[in-house]
Amino acid sequence: MEPEMTKGEIAQAYTALMDSVHVIERLKAKPSLDNEEADTLRRNVEHVALMLAKTFWVDQDLAPVRAALG
Repeated sequence: MEPEMTKGEIAQAYTALMDSVHVIERLKAKPSLDNEEADTLRRNVEHVALMLAKTFWVDQDLAPVRAALG
């Protein structure tokens, strides 16, 4: 079971999640990636997948998060 989170903590988690979404979108838009960029993409995809599985999301728009993984 996940620990209780305050609204402020959830907002911070959502901001970090969306930061990862923006990194993923930016890197996916590039025609090719060097090794460092590919590693950055992989880490951010992993972060987004882990965070999407959390159960504390209530009012947040997760559509762009799911789209980033698609």
